Amino acid sequence: MTIGAVVKQLKPDFPDISISKVRYLEEEKLIAPRRTAGGYRLFSKADIERLRTILTLQRDEFLPLRVIRQELSRKATVAVRPAGSRRFKKVSLQTPASENRSFTLEEALETSGADENLVRELEDYGLISGTSSGGIKHYDQTDVEVMAAASDLAQYGIAARNLRTLKSSVGRESALLLQILSPTLRSQNPQTRKDGIAALENLATISSHLKHLLLIKDLRSFTSG
Repeated sequence: MTIGAVVKQLKPDFPDISISKVRYLEEEKLIAPRRTAGGYRLFSKADIERLRTILTLQRDEFLPLRVIRQELSRKATVAVRPAGSRRFKKVSLQTPASENRSFTLEEALETSGADENLVRELEDYGLISGTSSGGIKHYDQTDVEVMAAASDLAQYGIAARNLRTLKSSVGRESALLLQILSPTLRSQNPQTRKDGIAALENLATISSHLKHLLLIKDLRSFTSG
């Protein structure tokens, strides 16, 4: 089943499920649907049952993903992380071949679940950047992921214009990381530059994980007690 079909099937039992949430669980290595040559996710019955288990543990037991991962491993299901690995996913600044595809507007809308007006707003505010070729607009995989996340947020009344704050924050963070590693990234030595890119990827991963933790910590101050 495609990711959209999976979300539709599980929606009655888990109203808060969304395409973005399923993708996030995949990024956290809790699920591992196979990919087609075109980069589309396909979920087997086992994938869907695993996803249902994860969502149930989150909803009924309020377990964090780290504990859910341990619980699934303990039950000898799919091994989701090698022992001793980090708790967060290592990002890559290079585009994987499976994600190096383009989507027409129609394909992007169908894949992300976003509507056309939202996509236009995201472009107006610089959150996505489609390219035109032969009079047809195309979007990359990251653009489509942004569309899906923005579509999910729109259900809570968060408009594209509200996301400008996030974009500004990301811009400042990106500038800081690039400033730190600027000498190595500008090096004429291929190995030095390669090491700089690897360090930049690592910094981006750590920074992203730290932001996630700080956000959770901040929100808990309003929900605890």
